[in-house]
Parts: sequence; C-alpha cells; structure tokens
Amino acid sequence: MAITGTLGGMNDVNRPKAEPLPPNQPPHFYRGGAAIAELRGLPVLDDYLPEDWVASTTTRFGATETGLSTLADGTRLADAVRADPDGWLGAEHVARFGESTALLVKLLDAGQRLPVHCHPSDAFARAHLAAACGKTEAWLVLGTPGERPTVRAGFRSGVDEATVRRWVSEQDGAALLGALNEIPVSAGDALVIPAGLPHAIGEGVFVLELQQPSDLSLTLEWQGFLDAEEQAHLGIGFERALAALDRSCWDSDRLATLLTRRESGSLLAAAADDFFRAHRLIGDATLAAGFTVLIVVDGSGTLHTADGATLPLARGTTVVVPHAAGPARLDGPLDVIACRPPAVPNPGDPVS
Repeated sequence: MAITGTLGGMNDVNRPKAEPLPPNQPPHFYRGGAAIAELRGLPVLDDYLPEDWVASTTTRFGATETGLSTLADGTRLADAVRADPDGWLGAEHVARFGESTALLVKLLDAGQRLPVHCHPSDAFARAHLAAACGKTEAWLVLGTPGERPTVRAGFRSGVDEATVRRWVSEQDGAALLGALNEIPVSAGDALVIPAGLPHAIGEGVFVLELQQPSDLSLTLEWQGFLDAEEQAHLGIGFERALAALDRSCWDSDRLATLLTRRESGSLLAAAADDFFRAHRLIGDATLAAGFTVLIVVDGSGTLHTADGATLPLARGTTVVVPHAAGPARLDGPLDVIACRPPAVPNPGDPVS
C-alpha cells in the first residue's frame, strides 16, 4: 500500500519526526495504574500512578513542569512545538490554535471510584482561572477489570442551586453520586463529557481519554479524596466555582447524544467534533498528514512516514506523529487508536 502524498522539506534532518514516547505518569490522589502497566508490559511501580499523559504539552494545575512529555533527546515536547509550530502542527492548525496542540491524550486506569467532579468551559476558564481553555473530554473504554464497571454522568433530574450548594457544603457524596446517571460500560464503548457535566469514573474502568489541553477540575466531592477544600475549587471558592456546573436534567435521550457503543461502529459521538477526533485503525491503514497521537491497543507492525522513517509498533506503544512527517502508513496486524485535535478548517477522517 503506497503512502498517499508527500510533504515539502522532508530531507531536512532538523524537521520533527515521529517517535515513541515513554510512560509519563505524574502521581495523583487516587489509586490505579495496573492496567496501564499491563498494556505497556511494565511493572507496577506505585499504586498512585493512575494516569499516563501521552504527548502532553500540558502541566498539572499550578505546576511548571509536572505532566509534560519528554522526547528521546531530552527535549520537552512543549518546547519542541514552540520551536517549530508549523512543523509539528501544520500552518492551518497554527493559524487557528497558535502553538497549542489543542489536545491532551491520557491513559486512565481507575483503581478506585473517582470523586464527582466537573470541568469548566472555555469561557469560564478564561474569565475565572486565567486559563486558555476549559476541558471537554471523552472516554474510550479499553478494558473493564472491575466487578461492576460503570461510569456516572449528568444529573438524572435537574437540581436547583441551593441543593447543590448544600450537598457540596456538607460533603454529601452519597447524594451527589446518587443524583447522577449510572452507565454500565464495556470495552469499545465511548462517552463524551462536555464542560460542566458532573461525572465520575467507577473502579475498574480503564479508558483512553481525549481532552482539551488543561488540568482544570472542580471537585464537588472532595472529602476523602483531596487534602484541602481549596484544591477542590482551584482557589476561587465554591461560590464562584459552582457556576461552572451543569445542573440541568440529562435524561436517557439526551445522554444518548454523548454515548456510543462498540456495536454502533462509531468511535465518538458528534459532540466531540469541535474538540478532538479519534479513529480506530485495524490492520493496514494510512493517515493523512497532521499532528497525531497513536495508541497501539493490540498487535504488532510498523509505522512508515513520508519522510522515510519507520518505527516498530507493538501493544502498548504510544507514538507522537508531527505534521512534518507527512502522510503515514501502518502495516501489520495492528489495532491502533489515532487521536487528533479538531479538524481545520473542515471535519475529516485522517484515514485516506
């Protein structure tokens, strides 16, 4: 199968290349990480490494370096992108998003139930948190080692402001959790979580998460999870923070607009289109040029890029592919998820 295109400047040795990435697992307050270690074929080093931030140019909230991915030569990916944004992201992407990749990809293994929380919208993040963007996210379920794998999302009935404030003030976790829709999940299912939507991932659910590149979580149920209330509201106080919460009713019909099941053949619901894209590639496939994060879910094979480079792929490999690498070809019995920022200027499938 031939590569379906070329890109100028491919002989420039200084242009960015596709390369595999090592694990990047900042410590967190909740347990997990065994499923990540198993996928990557590595030992479990700590019970509190539940997230692997893949091709990350995003830091933990309040940190200057924690969370950032490092390339093989020791350069931070964020610094490499700033040094050559067109090479990494493409001129059209840069015209719209500047030097931001507009994407953060994570492997997230919930070794315990996560607390009920939500994320701010772009407008709220800019107005109250001095952040460039908020956080809409999506979960692609990779595995469900738990006994009763479920996630929770959206209030089953609309909740008034006074009730939410009381639940948060009293730290009534049972009421918060009980008010959310409970959604059984299995491998291959996916759920988009818009900014503001209250949610929690259940114990024993292993997901690939795509999200906007920020680390902004407003933790409604913080007691027993975080050390201090200030961490829960990101220092702005719950009086202001709760304005970011979607208190509306998410009935089954409305929730269905965010949910896709494996048997549907679709990976992500249309609600994701303005924020990120994901495509599952089985066997031989080609990718159009563009910044891409590859997660090898199963199998083994080879990545061939238009700049002449080849990379061996195996289960658990994670790869960052810059725009400058040009169109790419996957061959071999592979199961790969290709993650990309939103399309510019028009939606499109990276598979050509």
